Amino acid sequence: MIPIYLCDDEPAVRRAVREELEKEILISDCDMEIVCDTGSPEELLDAVRKNGKRGIYFLDVDLKDGKYTGFTLGQEIRKEDTRGFLIYVTAYGELAFETFRYKLEALDYIVKDNPEEMFRGIRRCLNVITERTMNERDEERQYFTVKFMDTVRHVPVDEILYFETGKQSHRIILHGMKGRMDFTGSMRELQKSLGEQFLRVHRAYLANVRQIRALDIKEKKIVFANGEECLFSRQVKKHLLNLLERSARA
Repeated sequence: MIPIYLCDDEPAVRRAVREELEKEILISDCDMEIVCDTGSPEELLDAVRKNGKRGIYFLDVDLKDGKYTGFTLGQEIRKEDTRGFLIYVTAYGELAFETFRYKLEALDYIVKDNPEEMFRGIRRCLNVITERTMNERDEERQYFTVKFMDTVRHVPVDEILYFETGKQSHRIILHGMKGRMDFTGSMRELQKSLGEQFLRVHRAYLANVRQIRALDIKEKKIVFANGEECLFSRQVKKHLLNLLERSARA
């Protein structure tokens, strides 16, 4: 969830920006949340320091604050969040060049004289941010490549639930969030190539520990994020309980 911060000393403008953001987040199902809505730069900075995540910032330029303008506030934000998205909302379009002078790398500059234009600018910014963050995640993602029938598939590793030994010799069944596929392979080689994220929980199963939601101790079953289940052996029970405990604390 990407946190959104608003800072404008005009309550009516701040309210209009917030309402448009909330509407767009709901309609587009954006993975975002407004965590700070204030006219105080200090209050916003306190929230940024407490949150510690990469954020989205809608800032007024002409803040009536004795210490900060929108640009100097942006500089302070950059000290805490070097990769955050800065968007300036102001009545003075001719001040846009100032973002370059302050080396703020602002995403956009929205003029608020015309509400409809301002709302379009807000929607445009959210669309750009959504696209950029999705592209970044795709670039960082690890993929598992498998030949399925006559095609080669690239499955994101974080979407794999577990692997199961097939009924035929050297056949493996991949259970994923979006379906199953079987291929020729070796559990031992899979475990070696995929690393610590995958644990041999049973002679017949290799599980993605990051997709485990719960354990059924009585039935010796692992419950995955989508509700699928597989067996685990008595030897790995303690290790699985430790993994779930660490995950709950994280």
